[in-house]
Amino acid sequence: MKSICFICRWSLCLLLLFLVGCTAKKVETGDFHVIPLPQEIVEEKDASPFVITASTTICYPAENAKMERTARFLASYIREMTGLELKVTASPGRNRIQLALDESIADKEGYEIQVTQDGITLKGATEAAVFYGIQTLQKALPITGGEALASLPACVVKDYPRFGYRGFMVDVGRHFFPVAYLKEIIDMLALHNINYFHWHLSDDQGWRIEIKKYPRLTEVGSYRKETITAPGSEEYDGVPVSGFYTQEEAREIVRYAAERFITVVPEIDMPGHMMAALASYPELGCTGGPYEMPTRFGVFEEVLCGGSEQTLRFAKDVLSEIMDIFPSEYIHIGGDECPKTRWRECPKCQAKIRELGLKSTPEHTKENRLQAYFMGEVEKVIHERGRKMMGWDEILEGNPAKTATVMAWTGVKAGIKSAQLQHKTVICPISHLYFSNPGYNRLKGVASVARVYNFEPVADVLTPEERQNIIGTQGCIWTEWTKDSVKMEWQMMPRIAALSELQWAEPDRKNLDGFLKRLRHQLDIYTLKGYHYKQDIEDVAIDISPGEEGQATVTLSTFDNAPVYYTTDGTLPTSSSQCYEGPFAADRSACIKAVAIRSGRESGITERNLQDD
Repeated sequence: MKSICFICRWSLCLLLLFLVGCTAKKVETGDFHVIPLPQEIVEEKDASPFVITASTTICYPAENAKMERTARFLASYIREMTGLELKVTASPGRNRIQLALDESIADKEGYEIQVTQDGITLKGATEAAVFYGIQTLQKALPITGGEALASLPACVVKDYPRFGYRGFMVDVGRHFFPVAYLKEIIDMLALHNINYFHWHLSDDQGWRIEIKKYPRLTEVGSYRKETITAPGSEEYDGVPVSGFYTQEEAREIVRYAAERFITVVPEIDMPGHMMAALASYPELGCTGGPYEMPTRFGVFEEVLCGGSEQTLRFAKDVLSEIMDIFPSEYIHIGGDECPKTRWRECPKCQAKIRELGLKSTPEHTKENRLQAYFMGEVEKVIHERGRKMMGWDEILEGNPAKTATVMAWTGVKAGIKSAQLQHKTVICPISHLYFSNPGYNRLKGVASVARVYNFEPVADVLTPEERQNIIGTQGCIWTEWTKDSVKMEWQMMPRIAALSELQWAEPDRKNLDGFLKRLRHQLDIYTLKGYHYKQDIEDVAIDISPGEEGQATVTLSTFDNAPVYYTTDGTLPTSSSQCYEGPFAADRSACIKAVAIRSGRESGITERNLQDD
């Protein structure tokens, strides 16, 4: 009897070992059709994939600190996606992911990936290019959570970006965000191959960067007592807003971004949007004040005095300290929304206009030309340091030097004008790429994403030579009504995925339906990383078309073809309701409500009353 029990126990152990072995051998294969979509993917249909196991190593070129850091980034991504902790080494071996430099790749940000059953080779023209390649590897991986081994299909990927300037702007003037969260944002940008972080550091409602020569900028200008509660409201929240970054903290952000091959472009907006500076140093204005920190938003008539040598010295001093902190080739000086009311009344401004012999023309008032002079003097300081001046498209009102790089935000026509005037131009129109605009944010779900994705930044009316002046595109978030990280991320995601493909992929590679098919995996990556995307992308779309008399044809859809359940009598749909299988006829008196259910998780309820159509 003891022998039989021993045999039974031994058999059970063998069975358990067999089951564990089978579980360990389960493999999930990823897909290189990621966001942004690579320029070329050639799959080897009959070849075996490369399976990542605990023995896989990540190899980098010896004595290259940047490549070693990139290899460690890749190891952290693989751990996050698969649960596996891979060794990072400079010693080549079998079963490896090899990172290498290859100067024969034409585009400096271009890379190539070759996947075979035996390993992965990722070659880039530069260290930055290799970094973009590991973002593609990360997003191509399946999310296994340690429940299965991950593999990547045998293929060759050749990739490069469409634009050299791929930017995203965050305004910290209206509401302050701590250093730790800015680092999270930089990681979000890296995931999307974005290489410029435009940091809007000052505005009427807050000065956020330490300037040692002018300490009152942060002592006074970084604080306001409260904030208006909503656009057009007369109510205030009574909650103080404060905070600023020391120069060392700013340098830490620059370092953190540089490790991810992201350049931080600082912006000190002048001569308008300077109420925080005026409240700190009233002598910088035309009237001498007194000035108070604004608690509402908008455009204010109080601006820096354009005719004051003291004010011009202030601007140059501030930018000198900014350039000590930020090594960026671009220094953004704003130049937008600067009313000239005070300048028309100011003796100093009018005296400077006479001194310079400035006259109004059909295109430019003499006050606009004074702003061009002011910006030109500032630009000299920037050029002396080997940098480039960047400003919003209003600087074109004063006919600035052709060396100024323009961010075209007021509309599509502004970008066309800037390119035609031979300015290097970054396209970021409020109508498509301002992610925080209250009006355009009324768009929901797929419509919100499609508005970004389908935008073409290079206008057909431009000549081939003028098109070369479009150096990139940028998304922007202004924080008048954005106080916390969750709302920040709702505004960013998933539209930043559409932005990244707009910035990276060639136009003939873009297709909205194809993008939406790839978006599901991107959203799952957001969830894995703890990012908050706007979940109305998962809601059901209801389309109505005319049917027979007294009826309509109803079509329900989701971006990822999730199961949909609906009712026609206005009651709330559940998993027990009618499952959608295709277009159906409904009476004009019907009230359609629909919900998508993904792995037990319900979307928001979409409602459409046919009587309203």
